Amino acid sequence: MRVLVTGVSGAIGSTVAPALAAGGHQVRGLDLAPPEDALAAALSGGVLVGDVLDPGLADEAVDGADAVVHLAGQPSESTLPQALASHVHTTAALLDAMVRHDVGRLVYAGSNHAVGMTPRTDRLGTDVRPRPDTFYGVAKVAAEALMSLYADRHGLTTVSLRIGSFLEEPTTVRALSTWLSPGDAVRLVEAALTTDVAGFTAVYGISANTRAWWDLEPGRRIGYEPRDDAEAFAAAIPAREDDEAEGARVGGPYAVMPLGRPLP
Repeated sequence: MRVLVTGVSGAIGSTVAPALAAGGHQVRGLDLAPPEDALAAALSGGVLVGDVLDPGLADEAVDGADAVVHLAGQPSESTLPQALASHVHTTAALLDAMVRHDVGRLVYAGSNHAVGMTPRTDRLGTDVRPRPDTFYGVAKVAAEALMSLYADRHGLTTVSLRIGSFLEEPTTVRALSTWLSPGDAVRLVEAALTTDVAGFTAVYGISANTRAWWDLEPGRRIGYEPRDDAEAFAAAIPAREDDEAEGARVGGPYAVMPLGRPLP
């Protein structure tokens, strides 16, 4: 496939984009920041540097693609206007460009914080109502609503990956439940790109964690088969005073932090 990856210089983008390219996809990158030379060299579709909110750049980036993987955005809490611009307005710009250029699939880096105020359960499904824990979470909910709208109005396939904790390895007790490994992140995006589904779909983006809070079955229905388990790191993770509070709601520290300010 010919795939546009936004946010290609970020943590997830710089992991997923070269892996997609190595798997045979023609990958074009887009980011506000130029990628490192090695990453840029791995992308046969080239790299564009700039803001996706620029309609001309959005058109140039999307033109000729088969699918868009939208990973760009401020990855933590901010003010409401900043969160909406970063996550909702950018998604709208891409969706509009996709309609103009007849690109039929969007894979989006959603977030567990779209349901972060939900009390923790052992297997939270995707059928629960939105319960964002921050302005960041609100923006992720709104982006999913846009994706649903464009799926219904324009026949697009849109997949939101409600990512847990993307880390090289888990470092807290909460992350033993919420971890998404780099390898599983690649497998998740690949599944969302190639699955035979129509309309809007939301899945949880976590690894096959023994202590998982979220139901992996929606992901398996689109072909996602995670291989890693955070439990392999459990013995090395010390208990902390914050563990109980972070385990009360699925958003963890986001569910109790002040609104509008990033975590220290």
